Amino acid sequence: MYLGQRLRELREFSDLKQKDIAKFLDISENLYCMYETEYQTIPSKYLISLANYFNISLDYLFGLSKEKNIINKDISIKLFGERLKKLRKDNKLTQIKLANSLNTTQSVIADYERGRYLIATPFLYTICKKYNISADYLLGRIDN
Repeated sequence: MYLGQRLRELREFSDLKQKDIAKFLDISENLYCMYETEYQTIPSKYLISLANYFNISLDYLFGLSKEKNIINKDISIKLFGERLKKLRKDNKLTQIKLANSLNTTQSVIADYERGRYLIATPFLYTICKKYNISADYLLGRIDN
């Protein structure tokens, strides 16, 4: 993933220090450093907060687009669930098949589709990469 590299570039371009971003996210500087160096995966909720903070798309953060596409819109977990279900059906996948491709369980996919939980960052990235779909679209930040 390009995630850590992009986070660092955005932070440095904005003349911010890791402690500034950590304070914004209300986490420790050490934890943010681990996200930026990709020693630990940044949770989706923080990723979305940073995308909104920097006015950029999640697709840009993931390295799926070279365009920053300024977007500052919250997500909709319910809409995400509907769009994930549609993606799954359009690709003729069962919940079990999608779960297996993500190395998770069918119940996790079912919970995502019901809008119970925000998707884990690695699952979101994998789905977007594998099915050539926008993370911003899936999460309801854009409509097309």
